[in-house]
Amino acid sequence: MMMPDKKILLITIATALVLVGAGYWGFKQFHGAETAETPAPQANDQSVADTLHYAADAPQLAFLQIKQVEALPEPLTEALNARIAYDDNHTARVFSPIAGRVLRISTEMGQWVKAGDPLVALDSPDFAQAVADSAKAEADLARKQKAYERAKQLLEVQGMARKDVEAAEADMQQADAEARRARAHMRNLNSQSLTSRGEFVLRAPVAGIVSERLVNVGSEVRPDATSPLFVITDPKRLWLQIDLPERQLGKVRVGQSVFIEVDAYPGETFPGKISIIGETLDPVTRRISVRCEITDAQQKLRPEMFARATPIADAKSRLPRIPNTALVTQGLYSYIFVEKSPGLLQRRRITLAMQGSEYSYVKEGLQAGERVVTSGALLLNSELSSTE
Repeated sequence: MMMPDKKILLITIATALVLVGAGYWGFKQFHGAETAETPAPQANDQSVADTLHYAADAPQLAFLQIKQVEALPEPLTEALNARIAYDDNHTARVFSPIAGRVLRISTEMGQWVKAGDPLVALDSPDFAQAVADSAKAEADLARKQKAYERAKQLLEVQGMARKDVEAAEADMQQADAEARRARAHMRNLNSQSLTSRGEFVLRAPVAGIVSERLVNVGSEVRPDATSPLFVITDPKRLWLQIDLPERQLGKVRVGQSVFIEVDAYPGETFPGKISIIGETLDPVTRRISVRCEITDAQQKLRPEMFARATPIADAKSRLPRIPNTALVTQGLYSYIFVEKSPGLLQRRRITLAMQGSEYSYVKEGLQAGERVVTSGALLLNSELSSTE
């Protein structure tokens, strides 16, 4: 027989074991169900590991610049230094063909003129002398033509010797040659007669816009001046002069398309086409002169602007372009931060097609239209590394 105290002890121990077993079984059931519903993120989930999430008012966002990516034609080389210039095939540099003093200016810079419109009026004694010489030559020709006609009539009635008729004919021919010379001189001056005020009027030789005016009222002008009085040009037709490095010569050809950028219009490109490639190399700069033709329908470009020209490999092939400030380099790989949604930034590895001094073209890993962090990518990368 067991003692009553021992029976009570055994019953207590058995009850405790049953309660502990029941509690352990219930905990396993509950924990297993929770794990099945919400599995923990895997350590090798790259999209989660490379993502930063900020609230809308997070101070870190104030240090970031995020821009939409634009696709441009695939380039053959990095941007080349270039300069906008006048298209000399559609530009006239107007000099005065005669010496004189400026009395009146009829046009201003930026004004559109037609061929033959007056530009400036000169008080020119040389022009007055040219007009007098022309009038004298015409009068002399008329007098000698009449003398020759009378001589022929007298010859018919034997009232004059044949040698005198021949002399009259020779005089008429000399007078005709002098009259033709005087007319040609007047045509060269682009004026047929004196104005009502006795002035010489310098006229526009072509139609276009007066882009430069280098003369003032009262100035003395000469035909041998080094600078033109006016420059008239078609503002829609321009040239682009490229200084091509020697190593890039094999990548360009006549007829090849280029796109042009200038500091005045950031983010905007202008089309052009290579028309001439120089035959000689500058021995000092080791550059080859390449000329491109530009049609600027909107008249945004100006001569003497500095520009950057990029030869195009294929106009149909377009690649996303990002500034180099958007790149983060780690080892052999390049990364960028892409805005998935406001405040949600994802680090993404990309493959570059070409990296220039300012911009890079992305071959894989980015699509046009996505928003990329262009400034502050290094700060984001540092913060992401600190959380890993």
